[in-house]
Amino acid sequence: MRKRTMAREIALKILYAMEMTKEAAEESIENYWEHAGEKDEPVVDFTSALVVGVSKNMDKIDGILSESADNWKLARMAVIDRNILRIACFELLFLPDVPPKVAINEAIDMAKKYGDKDSGKFVNGILDRIKRSKDA
Repeated sequence: MRKRTMAREIALKILYAMEMTKEAAEESIENYWEHAGEKDEPVVDFTSALVVGVSKNMDKIDGILSESADNWKLARMAVIDRNILRIACFELLFLPDVPPKVAINEAIDMAKKYGDKDSGKFVNGILDRIKRSKDA
């Protein structure tokens, strides 16, 4: 598995844990790595950038997701789908070194792996709307 793919999956796990425990980003990151065993520095760095970035920009990201998710309230979304969307939205808006196509494809792959049977299509539809509105 590529390092950034691994970092995205770890960020998803940490964001999920944060939502369940209400811990702060830094505390959740520390708790994860404390139990993770071997650490690869580029994976640790990108994971931290994603988790802290999503956390610090949560209001803006959630607002954009709410606008882009027709007939869906954020609270009604599956926790996994919501956090996959947050990671990808953060990458689309705040990480210019990540090509939009990569951020979207990685999110779709995670949704297929961790979500339910329709999560990939759901994530794709919302991220495509966000990308089109960003490009407009």
